[in-house]
Amino acid sequence: MRSAVIIFPGSNCDRDMYTTIEKITGKQSHRVWHADSKLPEGLDFIAIPGGFSYGDYLRCGAMAARSPIMSEVIKSAKKGLYILGVCNGFQILTETGLLPGTLMRNRNLKFICRTVNLQVANNDSSYTAGYKQKQVIKVPIAHGEGNFFADSSTLQEIEDEGRVAFRYCTQDGKVEDQANPNGSLNNIAGIFSKNKRILGMMPHPERASDSIIGSSDGKVLFQKLLGAA
Repeated sequence: MRSAVIIFPGSNCDRDMYTTIEKITGKQSHRVWHADSKLPEGLDFIAIPGGFSYGDYLRCGAMAARSPIMSEVIKSAKKGLYILGVCNGFQILTETGLLPGTLMRNRNLKFICRTVNLQVANNDSSYTAGYKQKQVIKVPIAHGEGNFFADSSTLQEIEDEGRVAFRYCTQDGKVEDQANPNGSLNNIAGIFSKNKRILGMMPHPERASDSIIGSSDGKVLFQKLLGAA
C-alpha cells in the first residue's frame, strides 16, 4: 500500500497525517510538495491535510485547488484512487469540484477548536466500515470555515445517495442543532464522492488516532481504509 500526503504552504497537519499513516501501515508515506508536477507512481491513497494553504487568501482552499499537483490529484481521482481531505483538505476538494458544496464561515464567525461528537451516518464505505451505523465517535475540530453549504437540489442528491459520512450530534447520538458547531446544513461533518472513494470531512481523525491524546476513534477510519486501499 503506497500513500502520499500533499503539502501546501501553510499546511500544519501534514505531520500528524503521515505519522498516523506510517504507524498503521509500517511504511513511509510520500511527502509531495504543492509545486510538484508529478505524483509518485503506484499510489493507492492520497491525503490532503488540514491547515491554512496559501494563508487562506481568497476563499479557503481556492488557491491550493489550482496548484500544479492538484491536476494530478484530479487525474488520480478519476482512476479511482482513495483520497481523504481533512479540514482545509475538505475545502480544497470542494474547490476542485471533486466533492460538491462549499465550506463557509462558521455561523458565529469565530474559529472553533474542540472535540465534538459525530454520528456515523453511513458505514458502507472503506472509510467507515469499521464503525457501526449511527455509532457516536469523538473527534476534534479546528476551523473557522466549516459551515457546509450546498443548494437544495445538490443537498437532496447527497442525502438520497447516502453520501453523508458523518453528522455532528449530541453525546447520545441525537442530530440536533445544539450539537452543530458551525451551522452546517443537516449537521453534515463529512461527505463522500459518488463512488465513496473520496471523503472530505472537517473533523480531524488523525488527531484522534491514539488514546494518549484523548481519543482513538479516528484510528479506526485509517485502519479500515488503509486495509482496503
